[in-house]
Amino acid sequence: MDADSRIYVAGYTGMVGSAIVRKLESDGYDSLILKTHDELDLLRQRRVEEFFEKEQPEYVFMAAAKVGGILANDTYRAQFIYENLQMQNHIIHNAYRSGVKKLLFLGSSCIYPKHAPQPMKEEYLLTDELEPTNEPYAIAKIAGIKMCENYYKQYGCDFFSVMPTNLYGPNDNFDLETSHVLPALIHKFHLAKEQNKQAVILWGTGKPKREFLYVDDLADACIYLMNKVNAIDIYSKDITHLNIGTGEDLSINELAELIASVIGFDGDIEHDTSKPDGTPRKLLDISRIRSLGWNPEIGLEKGVELTYNWFLQNYA
Repeated sequence: MDADSRIYVAGYTGMVGSAIVRKLESDGYDSLILKTHDELDLLRQRRVEEFFEKEQPEYVFMAAAKVGGILANDTYRAQFIYENLQMQNHIIHNAYRSGVKKLLFLGSSCIYPKHAPQPMKEEYLLTDELEPTNEPYAIAKIAGIKMCENYYKQYGCDFFSVMPTNLYGPNDNFDLETSHVLPALIHKFHLAKEQNKQAVILWGTGKPKREFLYVDDLADACIYLMNKVNAIDIYSKDITHLNIGTGEDLSINELAELIASVIGFDGDIEHDTSKPDGTPRKLLDISRIRSLGWNPEIGLEKGVELTYNWFLQNYA
């Protein structure tokens, strides 16, 4: 990408999209194409067609998605599969029709089987059953990966996918009913401290292990790959995407203790074991992206501190 390349960031108001925009702007890219949902509803095919015909972007970061934690995924199952399929179908197909030079599609580590070997390598995709609670979302994301792969195989499009691990950071969703585990815990522990509660109750046993990547690290990786990697570099290795993570994980209990410490909550941590745990472990193998010269920079404790400060200034 050149400094004046026309770059479209789909979903730029969300956590991932806004991080990509921050990084692009800091790196000197000055021809960004940014549309809010009111300006461009990605669920409407004709609107997306008109947008690509008019704006003619050269590069596309597909960061738009309907996302949420266990509760949201399991409650809004139809919306998660329908809306994600529609958005990515419209973006990917019209990127092909308008001659976009390169497209990067963002998925999620939930695409891997529930009981995949750990750490999860790219080639484990579609080798076993998915986690039932987020199956609709995962199927939509797998469809996006396969669209990029097959638009490359049939049309030669330079479209490829990346699979980030669990993300957190500025502009995250902190709603207690629809958010992912890390922002939900930040909100819970913050309220418990403010209200002088004696305990915070966690869903499940607290034993599942998760990996977390600060969203600005993801943005850095995406722009690095957009400039350094082409679709052929991925598909020639008989894989469909690249993992992006930290290569390290911890239990939900350990995460809760870290967040409690950052926030300053010194009460008890209890468990509601009637609630689901989800996948026992989700750790990505990031050896491939490391071999390309990229590594994360922001550790979990520092990232939680930055995220909590953003929460206090913008949400609390």
